[in-house]
Amino acid sequence: MEWYIAVLKKYVDFNGRARRAEYWWFVLFTVIVSLVLGAIDALIFGTSLLGPLYSLAVLLPSLGVLVRRLHDTNRSGWWILISFVPLVGFIVLLVFLVAEGTKGPNNFGNDPKEA
Repeated sequence: MEWYIAVLKKYVDFNGRARRAEYWWFVLFTVIVSLVLGAIDALIFGTSLLGPLYSLAVLLPSLGVLVRRLHDTNRSGWWILISFVPLVGFIVLLVFLVAEGTKGPNNFGNDPKEA
């Protein structure tokens, strides 16, 4: 849970690097919370209110950790834009996100595994 707080503390920090674990645990937690809130919305309110509000609240931290994850693979955050290429863009971005980070320092900072 400390990784989730760490990501939220870096709310709009687009500098530095994020390890795979930091990124994927954040994604998993965000998806689970969104699903639970969606179920609560459907059962209690009959609308979608809580899920979209949560998604909006974690939009900037999600972008921040995504950019830092790309930095860990020594890629610019602008690589996010490749996701706009239908199908192929998503696959390429996914490969970047699951790839191991650069060992040692790179253009975006020191190796977070060494810290």
